[in-house]
Amino acid sequence: MYPKRLLAWAALCFAVFPGTAQADPRADYLLHCAGCHLPNGKGAPPDVPSLVGTLGLIVASPEGRAYVLRVPGASQAPLDDESLANVMNWVLRTFNEKTLPKDFRPLEAAEATDARRRVLADPVSYRKRLWPDYD
Repeated sequence: MYPKRLLAWAALCFAVFPGTAQADPRADYLLHCAGCHLPNGKGAPPDVPSLVGTLGLIVASPEGRAYVLRVPGASQAPLDDESLANVMNWVLRTFNEKTLPKDFRPLEAAEATDARRRVLADPVSYRKRLWPDYD
């Protein structure tokens, strides 16, 4: 009898508080990004760029904030906008903590919504044009 009550209570909690069942950004990264960028974010440059170190410098500009959400792998990930912003914030804090601007403010779901309307067809050329020193 006890397990049935526990299951009923859990179901009620998820119905009343649906946001509590959201995935953890690290898990979303591992599921949707690590296949190409690897679990450590190092990627396989030049075809799959590293997410380590230099993204903190890129997000220092408005174009860079949009860029990290506009690249096809991010903008087309099967995540809602809030989850996408959370994954990118996790990537930025985990792999780029030392290069983030001091006044960094986390990416927001609204930025992901806007970025998905403007997917980059050629992210490599765009990146080279705006950040020629990026590897």
